[in-house]
Amino acid sequence: MNTPAFTVLIPARLASSRLPGKPLADIGGLPMVVRVARQAQQSGAHRCVVAADDISIVQACAEHGVDAVLTRPDHESGSDRLAEACERLSLDPAELVVNVQGDEPLVAPGLIASVARELAMRPDCVMSTAAHPLSSWDEFLNPNVVKVVIDLRSTALYFSRAPIPWWRDGMNPVPDQGPLPSPAPLRHIGLYGYRVGFLLGFPALGKTGLEACESLEQLRVLSHGERIAVHVTPTAGAPGVDTPEDLEKVRAIVAAGLSDHPSV
Repeated sequence: MNTPAFTVLIPARLASSRLPGKPLADIGGLPMVVRVARQAQQSGAHRCVVAADDISIVQACAEHGVDAVLTRPDHESGSDRLAEACERLSLDPAELVVNVQGDEPLVAPGLIASVARELAMRPDCVMSTAAHPLSSWDEFLNPNVVKVVIDLRSTALYFSRAPIPWWRDGMNPVPDQGPLPSPAPLRHIGLYGYRVGFLLGFPALGKTGLEACESLEQLRVLSHGERIAVHVTPTAGAPGVDTPEDLEKVRAIVAAGLSDHPSV
C-alpha cells in the first residue's frame, strides 16, 4: 500500500525539568527540534510542522527552513497542543496527522510512514501507534517501559507499565534468565497517528481512572471506547532524549554518522 497523505506535527515545549531548553539543544550544529523535523520530512509526509510553546523555538525553526506555529504555553498534554495546531493550520477533520515527539532526533522516517499507513488501513480506528517485541526481562519488568497487548487484528487491548501479558506458568518465581513468554511481549513506541476530527475532540474527553492510575494518556482513548491500531516493527526505535546523559549519547551517535535507523 502506498503511503497516504498525512501531516507530521511535532509538539515542542521549552520547559523541561530534567533538561531545560531541550528543543533547542545543539546536536551536531542543529537544534534538536530541527533534527526531528528533518527526519520527519523524509517520511513522505506532505507537510511537517512544529507546534511550539515559545517564540524562540519558532524562530529557530524559521532559521532552518522548518514550518512552525506558536501555541499556548499552558497545555496540559501534547495532544492538547496538537489539537490547537490542527485548528491553526485549518486541517480538515478527515485528514491524518502523525505526532512525532520533539525529543526524538533519530526517529526513523520509515516508522513514521508505517504508523500513517496503519491508520489509513483501519477505518475502525481513530488512532495508530507502534510497538516492538521485547527481548529482555529487565525491560519487561521495568515500569518505565510501557507494554501493550493487541488482538488478532493488531488493535490495542491495553497499555500498562506492568508486565503484560502475565505469564502464569513462568512468572512465579520470576526467572533470572531464560526466554520471555511466547509470543514476545510488546514494548510501546510513543509515536501516534490521529484522525484530525478525533484529535480536535480529544481535549474535551474526560480523564479516566485508568489514565490517572497508570499515567498513560492513551488509556483515555481506550476507556472512552475508541480503538487504536498498532503497527508492530521488529526492532526497537532509536533512542530519544530525556536527560543530559541521553543528549550526550545522541550527540555521539550523530557525530559517528550512525543516525539512520532501519525501523519500519
